[in-house]
Amino acid sequence: MDNRNPNIDRFLDKSGKWQGELKMLRAIALGCQLTEELKWGKPCYTSQNSNIAILQGFKDFCAILFPKGALLKDPAGILEKPGENTQSARRIPFRSTQEIGQLEKTLKAYLQEAAEVEKAGLKVEFKETSDFEIPEELQIKMAESPDFKDAFFNLTPGRQRGYLLYFSAAKQSRTRTSRIEKHMQKILDGKGLNDR
Repeated sequence: MDNRNPNIDRFLDKSGKWQGELKMLRAIALGCQLTEELKWGKPCYTSQNSNIAILQGFKDFCAILFPKGALLKDPAGILEKPGENTQSARRIPFRSTQEIGQLEKTLKAYLQEAAEVEKAGLKVEFKETSDFEIPEELQIKMAESPDFKDAFFNLTPGRQRGYLLYFSAAKQSRTRTSRIEKHMQKILDGKGLNDR
């Protein structure tokens, strides 16, 4: 049975630099009896309507991303966090078809394990917003303005985390203060860091 999605054919025809690598990753995923869909403009492989893996192309590498990769055992030690604050997703980057070929059996095992994680209904335990440290500079601004404090804590937990990570990432107190002051009005307006 051919379970290839024609939308993915069109995506791959335009995928440029990593076309060969993405086609190999696609073949491996389809060989694991996963359903192929186009989500977020990327090839996504699902099982029982749950996302198992997503193919990605970047400037310097392509990758297969596992949305719940933190739950995989990773005996080969090849899963990477896409970003330092990523809690759930893990990816395996590739720079050649040879790398993919060498890891084909491992990739199949990881895809099958990811499908089993979904089938079992396992969930990633995310860090609660209250677990994130509130920078001293933000605490000072909240003490100075109860309206600002209320506005911050009325934001959705995701928006709060976004601001906490952004403010805390600055190495110098002066920069943290500047970032907070720059975004105070957005917070008062109930907007997240990247909202317009």
